Amino acid sequence: MIQRVQTLYLLAVGLVSGILPFFLNLWVEVGGKEVFAQDEVLVSLVFYVVTVLAVVSIVMYKKRQNQFVVNRLNMILNLFLLGFFVYRSLSLSGETVVSEKGIGMLIPVFSIVFLVLANRAIKKDEDLVKSVDRLR
Repeated sequence: MIQRVQTLYLLAVGLVSGILPFFLNLWVEVGGKEVFAQDEVLVSLVFYVVTVLAVVSIVMYKKRQNQFVVNRLNMILNLFLLGFFVYRSLSLSGETVVSEKGIGMLIPVFSIVFLVLANRAIKKDEDLVKSVDRLR
């Protein structure tokens, strides 16, 4: 389980989505107040779900097809979160006072990249198992 490269990628998704949003600001409001994930209930809930899905996917190491599907669901959830951040940043930029976007808005992008890498490794393992089954 741990020696597989997709486990490391999924662990990175869990750490990036579970820890970083609560330390990196998502955006800065007009008054200079930094907004973190714990300030927005829906955003923090989505980050928690992404982390839980990554951990569930790590635990499902014996069922590669189900692991692949869980990673796809996790990617879709990250895309929704990224879409919310893009919508939020577009609504922030229309203000008269310049507001800042935080580095925390890029966390779903990093999660998606790690999930794609994990799915590639899972597919490679699945192809290897199928090729060995053909030899029998």
